Amino acid sequence: MEKKRNGQLVIIGILAVAILFMSIGFAAYSQRLNVTGNVTVKKATWSVHWDQSTFEAATGSVAVSKVSMSNTDVSFTATLTKPGDKAELKLKAVNDGTFDAKLTAVTLSALGANESKYLTYEVKYGSTTYDATTTGLTTALNAGASEDVTIVVTYTTPADSADLPQEDVTVNLSASLDYQQA
Repeated sequence: MEKKRNGQLVIIGILAVAILFMSIGFAAYSQRLNVTGNVTVKKATWSVHWDQSTFEAATGSVAVSKVSMSNTDVSFTATLTKPGDKAELKLKAVNDGTFDAKLTAVTLSALGANESKYLTYEVKYGSTTYDATTTGLTTALNAGASEDVTIVVTYTTPADSADLPQEDVTVNLSASLDYQQA
């Protein structure tokens, strides 16, 4: 019995030594990898505006005068004297912000019933022409990009010459381009 007990103690001792060597061997073959980093988040800016340095005010047959401009507003004056006269104002819409933008609507003031007989009014945005209010647009203006915008007012010849104005008429026109974050 004593012999059996001594044999068990020897086996237990051998197993203990084997477990000790196995744990040392496992520790020798394991490694932890770490990652650390610093992230800087720059401030976000929204800046869709008119480029005040690149507008052209006299590209039609009639000179555009009295141009007044800020980052978001432009006003001008033009005198159309005869059918065929056209006034154009070329602008550039710029996105200097950090967010992409999208043009969602172009709103044009409607011409009165009499004025629409001898006057057309349109906004060209890139390669698209708008001659009436248009909503539901998703035209991209990415951060750092710009787009050409041309305002065109044309004195047209009406079908009936009696529809021509009999005295000077001042027509107040307006257009707005609505942008949202893309």
